[in-house]
Amino acid sequence: MSTALNGIRVLDLSRILAGPWASQLLGDYGADVVKIERPGSGDDTRQWGPPWLGGEGGESAYFLSTNRNKRSVTVDLKTDAGVDLVRKLALEADVVIENFKVGTLARFGIAAESLRASNPRLIFCSISTYGQHGSKAQMPGYDAMIQASGGLMSMTGAPKDENGGPQKVGVAIADIMTGMYAATAILAALAARERNGAGQIIDVPLYDSQVAWLANQNMNYLVGGIVPQRRGTAHPNIVPYQMFATADGHLMLAVGNDSQFRSCVACLGLSELADQPEFTSNASRVQNRHILVNKLDTAFAACTTADWLRVLTDAGVPCGPINDLHEVFTSDYVIERQLVLKQTHPLDNELPAVANPVKFSKTPVCYDKAPPLLGQHTAEVLREWLGYSAESIDSLRDAGAI
Repeated sequence: MSTALNGIRVLDLSRILAGPWASQLLGDYGADVVKIERPGSGDDTRQWGPPWLGGEGGESAYFLSTNRNKRSVTVDLKTDAGVDLVRKLALEADVVIENFKVGTLARFGIAAESLRASNPRLIFCSISTYGQHGSKAQMPGYDAMIQASGGLMSMTGAPKDENGGPQKVGVAIADIMTGMYAATAILAALAARERNGAGQIIDVPLYDSQVAWLANQNMNYLVGGIVPQRRGTAHPNIVPYQMFATADGHLMLAVGNDSQFRSCVACLGLSELADQPEFTSNASRVQNRHILVNKLDTAFAACTTADWLRVLTDAGVPCGPINDLHEVFTSDYVIERQLVLKQTHPLDNELPAVANPVKFSKTPVCYDKAPPLLGQHTAEVLREWLGYSAESIDSLRDAGAI
């Protein structure tokens, strides 16, 4: 079967995580993604280890997590020939993704406007810290500082009364969500191009993305005027919806409506709570959060996690264990859903990878290419995209352009 993006060419000038995450998604959906990297060092994340595939000096697990379904081409943009090569590749591309410091590509003469003047169908997506225009456009940044300055850390972590402080999320979620926004924007631009024949420029800042996806917490502030506070595992708008300690560990309870609350307290031997005015609706439970949680704390401490999970699940009450990644990847469900797959890599014939969660009925996700070695496909891409001869490629290599 054909893939969803079969025939779409993506020139990926990005590195680290946000841009590569977007291009990996496009590659999963079938696009031909060519990753441009610096000769000798490549994407910064190739050095972000341990752990390493193939031992120290091999490929970092970090790089492997976000660069499958791509071909690596090394180009030195400090050379005129290298810049000219990128310009020529962009003329053959449907999409360009970049995350250079604002203004860098303009100095090279390969900014969005210049490339689109020669290729009007080109979709040019720029990812940056604070966007392409504005008072902070020239400021650099990484995920952690965006989690902090964009509001996420202020509402993540244990409450003040538990001596907690702000916490960042355990993965670079600002980068990842920016990559997701970029990928969906590119898909939307491709759809628009089908109608009007023209490409466009897309500006996706990390900061703006971080603020945008705070969802209900944004609206809690904008509508209610109350600054969201850290609540640990608790939900700001739903009660009970948090972690509880059991006799031998913890579980996560997620009661989303009054019917589920009635079932939950029945399982705990506290059926009478469902009829008490201070707990009959979610709004009243939110107002009386601490009183209710104290009662549930006592009840949950009486039995083991496994016992509670069995009883609550049988009653239709949403809950789950708090698994580490060993428990996740060895679980029957992950095996059943085939969430881990194997790819053939030059350093390991059975490289494990985490599957894309999307299941298409007609245009399947592809896993044709393992994350590439640095420059692995330089000659191959120059032949396919530009029709270069072996002699032309050797000349570029001799000149230090590739």
